[in-house]
Amino acid sequence: MTPFSIDRRRLLAGSAALAGISALPSRARAQAGPIRIGTLTPLTGSGGPYGPVMVKAVKAVVDEVNAAGGVLGRKVELISEDDQTNPEAGVRAARKLIDVDKVSAILGTWASSVTTAVAPLCWESKTFLATVSGADAITQLPHQGYLIRTQPNTTLQGKKFGEFCIAEKAKRVFFLSPQTPFAKSQFDNITAAVKAAGGETGSLIYDDKKPSYRTEIDEALRFKPDAIIFGGYTPDTAVMLKDVYRAGFSGLKVAFGYSVNQKLIESVPAEVVDKTFTIAPSPAEGSKAYERLVKLIGVASPDPYTTQIYDQINLVLMAIAFADDSSGAAIKDAVRKVSQAQGGVKVDNAIDGLKAIAAKQPVDYDGASGPCDFDAIGDIIDSKFRYEQVQGSKLVLVKIA
Repeated sequence: MTPFSIDRRRLLAGSAALAGISALPSRARAQAGPIRIGTLTPLTGSGGPYGPVMVKAVKAVVDEVNAAGGVLGRKVELISEDDQTNPEAGVRAARKLIDVDKVSAILGTWASSVTTAVAPLCWESKTFLATVSGADAITQLPHQGYLIRTQPNTTLQGKKFGEFCIAEKAKRVFFLSPQTPFAKSQFDNITAAVKAAGGETGSLIYDDKKPSYRTEIDEALRFKPDAIIFGGYTPDTAVMLKDVYRAGFSGLKVAFGYSVNQKLIESVPAEVVDKTFTIAPSPAEGSKAYERLVKLIGVASPDPYTTQIYDQINLVLMAIAFADDSSGAAIKDAVRKVSQAQGGVKVDNAIDGLKAIAAKQPVDYDGASGPCDFDAIGDIIDSKFRYEQVQGSKLVLVKIA
């Protein structure tokens, strides 16, 4: 074999490689390697019952998309971290995802305190953040568009709680809550709804690490409430419900759906939690997206946060394809072009969305949590709510509205 033939083979091989690369979209050539997406969910701590299933949903979508060829000809790599339902742990995990793993987006921050702590790291590094936290203050941060939330904000949630109490004939409503980023907004909007109907409200902020809340319950009962709204997480709400029961309160009890869950119900005597109502954003049960998610993860009734993070990963992958660019800045600029394009092709999953985008069609995504339309600051525009009641040690659906 002559030196010329060796050089010719090398030249042909190099030309073929260059031809393969040039077939990729222009920005994909500049961004070789996998597209890295992070999840930052509560695998432990108060949010521990939700985080693992949320990650399972994201992984199922990533696996499905990778099996179909990935995005921009690149595989999607998922890196999952535990925020421990703790802001300090969340910041450490976010720093790793941003600085070490170089993710384009972080999905699924759950507790508002964690999201509030992590959001500045994201916008400063131009990393896109999608959250299921509800505190109004989150989207009021100067996030420069690097944040969307699929969870209804506290203004909307507080209004729903207050209106529900009034509909149940309550006139004096007391709100008990630990100090969270959403506590004041929640109470203000409960108050607005209750006072509009001629009622009165009171509130108390408590330390969520105490073994007993009898003092706090006695203070609440001095208000003579006919309804108590519990604003805490599962561990402290369980203690609260026990003390309320021991104090003999027989009025309306209302809590967040994420706190009075099956885990809490099974951890306390049946009489302690019986007849307690829960309110939560409602997944789009019966929709094609919801049914698809059920099949993907093998969970019969996915909770609202799992349906929301499922929608988040679908939106982010479609935004990357639309932008022909996997950077956080590109996701920020493209996400509404795939979530709510006027007159766009209706899709409910990334696979169909990627096909539409490849065909140069506009896309309007409706997901497992409902329509994913966002306003200018990143808030979901509308949502249905699910009302349930504990009956016989089980949560029973009352209505979706």
